[in-house]
Amino acid sequence: MSTILPLIGRQHALFTSDILASEERLSKEVSGSRFLVLGGAGSIGQAVTKEIFKRHPKKLHVVDISENNLVELVRDIRSSMGYIEGDFQTFALDIGSVEYDAFIQSDGQYDYVLNLSALKHVRSEKDPFTLMRMVDVNIFNTDKTIRQAIERGVKKYFCVSTDKAANPVNMMGASKRIMEMFLMRRSEQIAISTARFANVAFSDGSLLHGFNQRLQKHQPIVAPNDIRRYFVTPEESGELCLMSCIFGDNRDIFFPKLSESLHLVSFADIAVSYLRQRGYEALVCKNEEEARALAKVPPEGKWPCLFTTSDTTGEKDIEEFFTANEQLDMQRFEHLGIIKNDLDYVSETLLMFEREIDRMKAELSWTKDDLVALFHQILPDFGHRETGKYLDGKM
Repeated sequence: MSTILPLIGRQHALFTSDILASEERLSKEVSGSRFLVLGGAGSIGQAVTKEIFKRHPKKLHVVDISENNLVELVRDIRSSMGYIEGDFQTFALDIGSVEYDAFIQSDGQYDYVLNLSALKHVRSEKDPFTLMRMVDVNIFNTDKTIRQAIERGVKKYFCVSTDKAANPVNMMGASKRIMEMFLMRRSEQIAISTARFANVAFSDGSLLHGFNQRLQKHQPIVAPNDIRRYFVTPEESGELCLMSCIFGDNRDIFFPKLSESLHLVSFADIAVSYLRQRGYEALVCKNEEEARALAKVPPEGKWPCLFTTSDTTGEKDIEEFFTANEQLDMQRFEHLGIIKNDLDYVSETLLMFEREIDRMKAELSWTKDDLVALFHQILPDFGHRETGKYLDGKM
């Protein structure tokens, strides 16, 4: 974390005071409880798993579709924290599979289920097939695992959302907003809390993670110069999720408070600081061809960069964690805000959404326009922006 914080414009970890003030209650609850972490080998999932592990839970089972990432998670934990007396196991399973269902049927005895699985990239909306998988992963797998948690007597279900669910302009954010509506429906049967938070710096697949890859592969660094975002560190993302899981009331959505210690930073500025931290000066290029050519033999002490304006589908002009219509509790924690939700959903609307998706799948035929239109029926104010350009079409 010490190397990441200066890059995102901060000197101190964000949630330190809240964690310290809550540590006794947090550790007591975790050490006496059984946890299932879904999507636990992704960047946020690993951070959450470590936060739970270091507080010695009675049981900690981690499920993820990525076998390789699970292997690294175990190696990381064993190398940094060692062992616990509790039952710690990992399972390389697809949450949507029958094997996962059998796994839950064979055990399923947990106090807390935390779901960190998601398709998180805006670029995933470029084709109708990946889009449908996004619907499955972000919405229907979530609803399925909640139903299983209810059947097995789980006392609390946590699911990660995104800041992009507040007034969404892309399909990823909209899928998470619809997921929140499905959570609302199930909250009549089980206590549920969630979290919306900022970009996780250097998380797998993120632009900042790509900076590491570009240096290793001797390739130019590319970043937009007109997009500013909020960032949290991977450790902070784990802390935020665990705090929401343990302390959130039913239907609460936790988010990091906007403050001077969590401010907007442009990707281009981070790129310049990142290179400086590694002993290079950013060499700004005019186009992709120049950047690729200079990356083959970069000038001494310099690294080629290309900073461009953003014109791809789904980019949001501003980042926000809540809407004007949501009720907030800004007093309970110093650096954590809470959206307080009353029970509010339209059952017929969600049933219609399920029927339409089932129909599309049964016919094995749907277009992106079909899915966008369906999302608009569920979210009338959905501000989807289609430019016809996608990130896969850029360097």
